[in-house]
Amino acid sequence: MKYLRLLLFPFSLIYGLVIILRNWCYDTGFFKSYAFKLPIISVGNLEVGGAGKSPMTEYLIRLFKNDHQLATLSRGYGRKTKGYLTATATTTATTIGDEPAQFKHKFPDITVAVCEKRVEGIKQLAPAHNLILMDDAYQHRAVKPGFSILLFDYNSAKPHLLLPAGNMREPLSGRWRADVLMVSKCPVTLTADEQNKLAAQVKPLNYQQLFFTSIAYQPLQDMAGNNSNQVIDDETAVFLLTGIANAEPLVNHLKKYTPHIIHHNYPDHHRFTLKNISKLADEFLACPAQKKLIITTEKDAQRLGEQELQPLVNPLPVLVIPIGLIFLNNGQQQFDQSVINYVREHSKHNAIH
Repeated sequence: MKYLRLLLFPFSLIYGLVIILRNWCYDTGFFKSYAFKLPIISVGNLEVGGAGKSPMTEYLIRLFKNDHQLATLSRGYGRKTKGYLTATATTTATTIGDEPAQFKHKFPDITVAVCEKRVEGIKQLAPAHNLILMDDAYQHRAVKPGFSILLFDYNSAKPHLLLPAGNMREPLSGRWRADVLMVSKCPVTLTADEQNKLAAQVKPLNYQQLFFTSIAYQPLQDMAGNNSNQVIDDETAVFLLTGIANAEPLVNHLKKYTPHIIHHNYPDHHRFTLKNISKLADEFLACPAQKKLIITTEKDAQRLGEQELQPLVNPLPVLVIPIGLIFLNNGQQQFDQSVINYVREHSKHNAIH
């Protein structure tokens, strides 16, 4: 891996120059960034992969859904469709992407939209909505959001090399566009010294607030979203099925309850095949353990919902482990107030004008 990174390093230099030039073109107005009258909140990160964008977006949905005509807008990564689409109760991950499908499954009363061209998506949504949450949109410079939340994964908060030698989509210097920096997936026991070290790595600017959050695993649910009474103990064999960017925190969480974890691990956004599920089913049925179950993530559950997989998935005792987030240092009230103030002031300004 080290030698591969060395071989790819020259390409990272070229990529970095292209990204710096692209950002400069947007910063100077050579490329057009569109600002909109209604409040728009962007959630994103600088690295490829998961930094907790979906839990953050869901947190914002819960914060605002009762008082606003709310819509989420994503690109719809991994879908087979193109253009602007809104989710319905029967929309699958193939049609709209796994994360948007997850949002619609959990929050059926909000509008969940996808569009590669976010400007076009916002124009479609604006007449009937007064708040838009853009998921994974930090590098989408064609839209100028009113409030930007930039996430850093605790496990990789220290800046790395740019693509393709590393995982960075753009240099750390791009953090200046954010209003809030947030280090996600922190241990609940994170000390003040560790927080100071992380702050030195992500380098918040004087106008940026810095928050620390941890993953909050929720009780197991069935595929329909109903709570399960299933208890995991040290005699339980857990077959874990994941296709996410980093499953290590989930594996470590489950190890607190049982050492018997059989992990079927696939790449992020992996589209499960009949062969994948057959392998899982065969191993599960062959397992001699008296107590055994299958656990997957909310995002993976959306991709398990494809029609062609149902004959294999339905007979299996698949449970879903939802995740949320908790703020460290009692930071939740300060964060909530910051984002609520932005929405309130921007909505008031929009009403006046």
